[in-house]
Amino acid sequence: MNTGNQEFQFDRLSALLERFRVRAQLFHSGALCDVTRFDAQIGRGFLHVLRRGELDLHHQPRSGLPRRLHIKEPSLIFYPQPRVHEFHNAPKEGCDFTCAVVEFEQGAQHPLVRALPALVVLPLAQVKGLEQALTLLFAEAEEARCGQRLLVDRLFEVVLIQLLRWLIQHPQESGEHTGLIKGLADPQLARALIAIHEAPGHPWTLEEMAQQAAMSRSSFAARFKQVLQETPADYLSNWRLAIAKQELQRGKPLQVIAHELAYANASALSRMFAQKMGVSPMGWLRGRTLRTSHTKFAS
Repeated sequence: MNTGNQEFQFDRLSALLERFRVRAQLFHSGALCDVTRFDAQIGRGFLHVLRRGELDLHHQPRSGLPRRLHIKEPSLIFYPQPRVHEFHNAPKEGCDFTCAVVEFEQGAQHPLVRALPALVVLPLAQVKGLEQALTLLFAEAEEARCGQRLLVDRLFEVVLIQLLRWLIQHPQESGEHTGLIKGLADPQLARALIAIHEAPGHPWTLEEMAQQAAMSRSSFAARFKQVLQETPADYLSNWRLAIAKQELQRGKPLQVIAHELAYANASALSRMFAQKMGVSPMGWLRGRTLRTSHTKFAS
């Protein structure tokens, strides 16, 4: 199916991003040295904006990315996944190059981190409406004013949402042939996905999900599996699992989480959790807390 530039009259991103947030933080604007290295860290990505000039991207062997990529026009350069990368011959004058760290709630388990390619390079001219946000972004980045840091960070998040919109509207051009991005690009599957994202505690049946997509159960199940690479039941279970982990980290009792996610009781949620994760919810939480403590101590 060719989605092209067609706009669908429903919001495919808000429910996902409201549940699993993405934050951007400016860390550089202006000139760079001849070679600049950006290290990889789990749960952290990078969003670079080249508004003028050219540069060479260099990647490590066995990274799954081209060893060298020449960017010859103004572009967004987005690394949603942790990849070491270097800029060579970066712009040396003016404030037409700026960079932000992108932090994903739940780190590598954030749905977008799992769904997006390791690198997205998108010419600015292809993204409708982007120039207005970039004009304000660069104007704010050029001089210190009250609230500058917060405003620039929010503007980076606006640019990121515009980038995600484009990827959903152009899944073939973005190189995404299966997965969540392709599912959200499908006008019928997207309706079912949005419903699941907005109401994870509803006791969804295959028939109800198919009704959201205005499809028969068999057609819906087949297309969902083909596009998302998992069954509707597995997607729902994994979505609820991600929410359960999020709420456990926030200190919510397991019984309350189970009720909110349509499980009969805490034991039912624990069984699903252990089946997916190989450890009980409390065991996973203790391990997570211990790893976080070690990371903070090491840093």
